Amino acid sequence: MKQFLLLGLMVSIIFSCSNNPIPPESDDVVVAPATPFINYAVTKYYPHDTSLFTEGFLFHDGKLFESTGSPNDIPQTKSMIGVTELATGKFDKKIELDKSRYFGEGIVFLNNKLYQLTYKNQVGFIYDANTFKQTGQFKYSNVEGWSLTTDGTHLIMSDGSDKLTYLDAVALKPASVLKVTENGLPRDSLNELEFIKGFIYANIWQNNSIVKIDPANGKVVGKIDLSSLAFEARNKNPRADVLNGIAYDSITDKIYVTGKMWPNIYELNFTH
Repeated sequence: MKQFLLLGLMVSIIFSCSNNPIPPESDDVVVAPATPFINYAVTKYYPHDTSLFTEGFLFHDGKLFESTGSPNDIPQTKSMIGVTELATGKFDKKIELDKSRYFGEGIVFLNNKLYQLTYKNQVGFIYDANTFKQTGQFKYSNVEGWSLTTDGTHLIMSDGSDKLTYLDAVALKPASVLKVTENGLPRDSLNELEFIKGFIYANIWQNNSIVKIDPANGKVVGKIDLSSLAFEARNKNPRADVLNGIAYDSITDKIYVTGKMWPNIYELNFTH
């Protein structure tokens, strides 16, 4: 009988404890501040060749250069570098890679040279900036190559992660690595890059936004939501893929964006 009484007492104690949990030390919830959005306006529309799977997008000497990739599942695409005429959308090819070997990625001009990344070959190509003849190549240890920009001293490379690799312009070896964070968390999927007035702007892969990065600390300090442009692009061309491409014309102080196989290039006006 004592054993049954003791067992009942233990069950009662356990049940009582389970219904009276220890209260939390604090009810305060810390919420990370949201990234401030950058307001923009579309000031002009231009045609864009919908056969171009855009990987790089930039101005050099007043001309809009574009580099493209060539996915196997989109057989009509090619890995090229050329000049896109804003008024007509006509693409003037300057360079083409063997798509059976290479998938073309981002480009940048520096010191009278044109540099181009490839997707998974871990090799980049160097061309004369005037004749577009190949003058060399370089290797990198990043698993993938995505995009390039420059601060005027280094090549700055993205590889789809949360890190930007600064390459020495002579040795073409890593000089430093910038870890990018948004609200204290790693900001990965960094894609096409553009250096504008001391900040790095990056397309976020498979996301309709562009982030503004402070290169002093890697923090995202602003974000542009271009969902409406992506929606419009797919309405005009059902084959249109992701937002990818931001080009800054320092001569006119104008900014242009597009996407892979998008039917338009958009001139944007925002504080930069």
